[in-house]
Order: sequence, then structure tokens, then C-alpha cells
Amino acid sequence: MGVTGLVLVVSSLVGLLVAGTSAALGLLAGVGLVLASYVASTVAIAWADSVHPRMVLGVGMGTYITKFTIFGLVLVAVNESGWAGRIPMAIGIVVGVIAWTTSQIWWTLHHPVKVDTSTWSPGDWPEDDWPQPGSRD
Repeated sequence: MGVTGLVLVVSSLVGLLVAGTSAALGLLAGVGLVLASYVASTVAIAWADSVHPRMVLGVGMGTYITKFTIFGLVLVAVNESGWAGRIPMAIGIVVGVIAWTTSQIWWTLHHPVKVDTSTWSPGDWPEDDWPQPGSRD
């Protein structure tokens, strides 16, 4: 989130200096939309996982469908308005997605997941049901 926030500020300043207020606001809106979208997904999925892991898929898909419905409506409205910042907004969306995705990949590669199995009961993990390496199951 920090990287995308930095991109939001820097891209808005660059837009202001290069093309004026409309470009700065368009870039701000585009990157901000992506930032809000990813934060909403993260919060919804984390909440679902805290309630019950089986809720993650349903909540994740519901959040995804809701977000992209809202995205579509916002983008159609912005395009039909003829606002001068609509192209910078589209550029901001692309830049925001690249920034968030790149930082997510970097974080994932540099922070391996550690699972604490010390509190698990013998029946919590069905290792015996899994095919063993070298078997033809």
C-alpha cells in the first residue's frame, strides 16, 4: 500500500507539472481508485478468513464482482462527461495496478509464509490422505 500511495503522490505531481490540474486530478483518481479497490479486497478477504476460511472464496468473488461493477459505472460516467482528466485517469489506473502488483510480488518473494503447526491436533492435517511422493495415486 505504501508503494501505491507513493505512486499516487508522485504521479499527481508529475501530472500537475506536465499537463495541469485536470491531468493531476485524473492521475489521482485513477491511482486512488486502484488503491481503494485493493484495500477493500484485502480487508474483505481478511475479515472472511478471520470468521471462517471457507468464506474466503465467496466473499472474494462477491467483492470482485461488486468492485468491477462500480468500476464500470464510474468509468462510463467519466467517459461520457467529457472530462479532460479521463485519459490521465486511465493511465493512473494502469500505473496503480502495476505498482500494487509489483510490490505484492516483491513482498511475497521476500517474506515466506511461516505456519505454526505446534497447536494442531493430530486430525487437523490429513497428511495420511495425501498421495506420497513417488506413488501413482
